[in-house]
Amino acid sequence: MNKAFVKESDHEEDDDLPESHALPAGAKNYMTATGYRALNDELMRLMNVERPEVVSVVSWAASNGDRSENGDYLYGKKRLREIDRRIRYLTRRLESAEVVDPAQQPNRDQVFFGATVRYCDSRGEEFTVTIVGVDEAEPLAGRISWISPVARALIKAHEGDTVTLRTPAGIEELDILDVRYPDP
Repeated sequence: MNKAFVKESDHEEDDDLPESHALPAGAKNYMTATGYRALNDELMRLMNVERPEVVSVVSWAASNGDRSENGDYLYGKKRLREIDRRIRYLTRRLESAEVVDPAQQPNRDQVFFGATVRYCDSRGEEFTVTIVGVDEAEPLAGRISWISPVARALIKAHEGDTVTLRTPAGIEELDILDVRYPDP
């Protein structure tokens, strides 16, 4: 049989993390309370609503006889594997999460996890980003991961500082205009 049709491994750990969600070796999985709640809500919805519904459909479809051409059965089994893979992923991420409350940050003029930073680049364009956990990042919405190059350049800088960002296009200077944290 051709190797293209043979599964290399039967381990459940084959559901590797997406590249964008991989943490540096030894790094903690920092997360805001909001991000933790969102992942936990998704996990609970998958376990308590979606999975039981799919199991019910698969069970019903299996009782109909021939499973080889039963679309409900085949699709249901595939969906069940996807749900189980996502449940394992979310469980691992939540177990390794270290929830950080940015509102408790004492140095409110310095950039740390959870800060909302307004900065401008060398072309004078202004940007506002919030530094969040890797599972919460939505770059188009201004929520960047704490391990992203921009966040790494900004972290530990103070309001009014100029930081250096190394990009594939070269070195960029960023001026920090404002640092904000949620109210306690």
